[in-house]
Amino acid sequence: METRSEIRHSKFKRICVFCGSSPGKKSSYQDAAIQLGNELVSRNIDLVYGGGSIGLMGLVSQAVHDGGRHVIGVIPKTLMPRELTGETVGEVKAVADMHQRKAEMAKHSDAFIALPGGYGTLEELLEVITWAQLGIHDKPVGLVNVDGYFNSLLSFIDKAVEEGFISPNARHIIVSAPTAKELVKKLEDYVPCHEGVASKLSWQIEQQLAYPQDYDMSR
Repeated sequence: METRSEIRHSKFKRICVFCGSSPGKKSSYQDAAIQLGNELVSRNIDLVYGGGSIGLMGLVSQAVHDGGRHVIGVIPKTLMPRELTGETVGEVKAVADMHQRKAEMAKHSDAFIALPGGYGTLEELLEVITWAQLGIHDKPVGLVNVDGYFNSLLSFIDKAVEEGFISPNARHIIVSAPTAKELVKKLEDYVPCHEGVASKLSWQIEQQLAYPQDYDMSR
């Protein structure tokens, strides 16, 4: 455990982590979730995530909470009985649906990181990448590419660039590294180079109008 004088301060106050509600078959996935949580703690960064207390979600949130940082879990009310098992740590924000979940997670975060996961993780990841491409936000997006888990996804994206469906500039939205420590350092150094086409201000106003109510279930 690092002492207070050894804690490295980051330009990020909160990072949103997308990851599986399953632990995966390899211990390296679980280790990576814990390492990411510890890396956030070491840099004085709070966590925003999908609110589950099982799988990789539970491991990363517990690591951040145990390290003394604030944890915000955002979860649709209908998923709470299924995903929230055991003792959920930190602050829980219950929202109406999946769309509001993603909007809330994005609103509270300065950057996004994906650990291994399934359909839900990919859906959340690709949406924030698309938002960056459209200029809705300019926050960095990173992948912890544990044991090459995201290699196939990155190959697909490179193919889409080659075939003219994604611009080379937009390809640079995605940052990847094999470990949490390397990835967070890359995200700290990230400079947006894609062209924005949407007004961030108009997007923020739209989100406030669409989701005016905030359900807070702090514990």
